[in-house]
Amino acid sequence: MGQDKTVSERLWALAIWAAVIFFIVNFMAMIATVVINSFGTRWLGTWLPAGYTVRWYRSAWDEFQLGDVLITTFQVVGAVVLLSGLFGVPAAYALARRNFPGKQFVMLLFLLPLMIPPITFGIPLATVLYQLGAGGTLWGVIIANLVPTVPFVILVMIPFIEQIDPRIESAARVFGAGTGQLFVYVLVPLLAPGILAALLLVLVRTIAMFELTFFTAGPDSQTLVVALYYAVYAAGVRAGQSIDAMAVIYMITTLIWLLIALRFVDPTQMVARAKQEAAR
Repeated sequence: MGQDKTVSERLWALAIWAAVIFFIVNFMAMIATVVINSFGTRWLGTWLPAGYTVRWYRSAWDEFQLGDVLITTFQVVGAVVLLSGLFGVPAAYALARRNFPGKQFVMLLFLLPLMIPPITFGIPLATVLYQLGAGGTLWGVIIANLVPTVPFVILVMIPFIEQIDPRIESAARVFGAGTGQLFVYVLVPLLAPGILAALLLVLVRTIAMFELTFFTAGPDSQTLVVALYYAVYAAGVRAGQSIDAMAVIYMITTLIWLLIALRFVDPTQMVARAKQEAAR
């Protein structure tokens, strides 16, 4: 009986590994196809292109004005990350430390932008922003992206804040620390692992956010993911290699952002450090 159970467990583990390997191989094959085609001169009915060139990257850069698009992307991502931290962390502290009537309802409101698809509230949100004159502007895109990211920071930060002993805050107040000093000099250093983890996830989420940016972006406020969509589906005939070159630029940009963030932030160490600080 025990031997049959061991065999079944091994077969189940083998099936899981086979599925994982199949997914990874297909995923890498799709990426490789896009990368190779972005350098190919012609690729019809053969394993590899007939030749290779970099002119598709020059064409994509000039045709889609990628220099301006990348600057806009950096501005949107930087502003969303900064404002999400400035608004989300104090709000998370207030929710973690204060009890008030309707607190559960407020928490539910924060959950809604994360639980429902962005397209569900993206269209009404874009309508309001256009009526207020913010639609089609850089700030309109930033505000739209803040709707899901600020609640995300709040929900991530609440457990980190609850792990900090309130007696630490009481001791700081005894020694004369005001609310601002308490927050800047006591809480922020203790919450740094959680803050960095939350902002890292906000960064990755904002780079990849399509729906909210698409609904609120104008000609001068498109991020790279929206520009890539227009390159594929907008009217006109474009070379497939040029679009693939743009997709490669998008992948590289996202990877660079992620590697820079992970160079300074290790999410696993953040959680362990936060627990250690809370235990002290």
